[in-house]
Amino acid sequence: INAEYMGNPFLRTAMTGRKFFVGGNWKSNGSRAMIAQLLMQLDQEFRARQAQGVDWSKAELVITPPHIYGDLVMRTLSQYPELPLQVCAQNCSSTGFGAYTGTTCAEMLVDVGIHYVILGHSERRHSKDTDECVGVKVARALAVGLHPIACVGETKLEHDQGRALEVVMRQINAIAEKVPGPEWPRMVIAYEPVWAIGTGVTATPAQAQTIHSEIRRFLESSFGPAVAASVRIIYGGSVTAVNCWDLVSQCPDIDGFLVGGASLKAPDFTTICASGITSRP
Repeated sequence: INAEYMGNPFLRTAMTGRKFFVGGNWKSNGSRAMIAQLLMQLDQEFRARQAQGVDWSKAELVITPPHIYGDLVMRTLSQYPELPLQVCAQNCSSTGFGAYTGTTCAEMLVDVGIHYVILGHSERRHSKDTDECVGVKVARALAVGLHPIACVGETKLEHDQGRALEVVMRQINAIAEKVPGPEWPRMVIAYEPVWAIGTGVTATPAQAQTIHSEIRRFLESSFGPAVAASVRIIYGGSVTAVNCWDLVSQCPDIDGFLVGGASLKAPDFTTICASGITSRP
């Protein structure tokens, strides 16, 4: 990878064909008042960046409110037709319609116009989602027309034991057992080392690139070079408006970010969204 490629987001996209992707995961945060204020601020920030020459059509951007606020966010976004954000769901069940109290199935998300869903987030894996369960969820989501953001990543203990790649590939393999090669380009893979989520500690560009490149190598060996070249692999774990620039400029296999806390701050989230489609200020 030459220096010109590494420092030029426009050249990166042209060479790879992978559109920069950013997801803002609100987790269990939000209120009606907060949503109104945040979306208004995001509209102002995005308009300001557009006036400075940022072409938002070069990125795909989603925000992920709690399920109960999904419809409200979609209706509020309709008030800002130039704000290029889609609504994503935080999870869905491994089952369809039926007697499953407290769950939201993939078909319901499609019915209300949602196109993306986060699956396998570490905070879900910690509670009940096994590798096999995540694989089933991803396959079901794809089957009904959703685009899964499939999360993988190792814990601090696994990282300290030098087992990061082993754990991540185990999680990727569980999805590969359920999802055939032609379906993978419809997915986004999010590498989120658990030890970096919400801790303020971020993987170095070298650490992130190592895992991302190994995931892409697995996809190539399993499904061929065309699939490997087209799947977007994004990074998550204490992404900020400061460290995003080094991650995206130094890591050719990072195609975007899954953002937690910074997605609740309009200026920071806007900067992160712009990092893959404009030069560092």
